[in-house]
Amino acid sequence: MIKGKPPRLSLIYIDQPLYFVTLCTLYRRPLLGNAKIHHLFRSYCERAIDHNIGVGRYVIMPDHLHLFVRGGIEFDLGIWVRGLKRALSREHNFWQPGFFDHILRSDESYSEKWEYVRENAVRAGLVTRSNDWPLQGEIVLIDRV
Repeated sequence: MIKGKPPRLSLIYIDQPLYFVTLCTLYRRPLLGNAKIHHLFRSYCERAIDHNIGVGRYVIMPDHLHLFVRGGIEFDLGIWVRGLKRALSREHNFWQPGFFDHILRSDESYSEKWEYVRENAVRAGLVTRSNDWPLQGEIVLIDRV
């Protein structure tokens, strides 16, 4: 994968909510921390651009993942997350039911939430520096709140 500046999703309207989403595996089994899941995740999120849905920054941990997502007026977060779960677990459903989501309000900072999330791998003892964790990135540049 070539790293570079992610594309700006110009169709996403700034007045649409920016969601901070967390998905966990059932019983917190460490099934996500690999290149195959990372590839499937990026592919799903890159296809979402065609549907006016933008995934910004994300971190995939062995047993959960965090992402920031914004969609157009017709965006249904629940439907989109169900599709993401299916895309990542084609053979066996290994997800905890439901998901956690939080709408970032205007007084909350995307960058502050991101800094907390990107340190997950350090806190878990998987790397010594957050930049060394390979299962993270940004699909599209979402204007910071």
